[in-house]
Amino acid sequence: MIKNKSWLAIIGSFIFLTGVGLISYDIYSNHKVKEEEKNAIEDFYVIHEEKEVIEEAEIKEEEKKPETKKKVEYIAILKIPKINLERGLVEPNSYLNDVKYNVEILDESSMPDEIGGNVILASHSGTARISYFKNLHKLVIGDSISINYKSKIYNYKVVNIYEIDKTGTAEIIRNKNKSTLTLITCKHNSNKQIVVIAEIQ
Repeated sequence: MIKNKSWLAIIGSFIFLTGVGLISYDIYSNHKVKEEEKNAIEDFYVIHEEKEVIEEAEIKEEEKKPETKKKVEYIAILKIPKINLERGLVEPNSYLNDVKYNVEILDESSMPDEIGGNVILASHSGTARISYFKNLHKLVIGDSISINYKSKIYNYKVVNIYEIDKTGTAEIIRNKNKSTLTLITCKHNSNKQIVVIAEIQ
């Protein structure tokens, strides 16, 4: 009987320590990913500030700098102050341009510098680490959104918010005479999607 209790105590301790180890590893991994993403956003601003300085000074040749490998390299930064979101966007053809990893630039999307175009972005809602649009439902008409792209800030204002059935496609109702931004996410715990339409200012 005592031997059995000893084995139970050993097995119980092993399970407990394994659980603590897995939780600690998960916390460490999430922290590491967040740090990498934060650094990538900082790199984006530094790179674009350097480009502006070079253009203003009309320097024809830039000294070669040693290249460093980066896991994430952003081409634009999405900012939604109302929900405290600042998120980098990657190249549309990057494997990281997927809702499994990031805010995704959809295939049908234009880029911000296209006149009359429509930037279409999608991301998860919910409680996961990658649920970047989890607070999208808090936006109201008149809220501001910006995209920093190619050293220029494109400012948008929300003009319409509506829900659609989750069918794999989304009907986008917008003024095609204006440059717009469309944000799409699932409505948490439902079979609906939220669509936010913003027009450039």
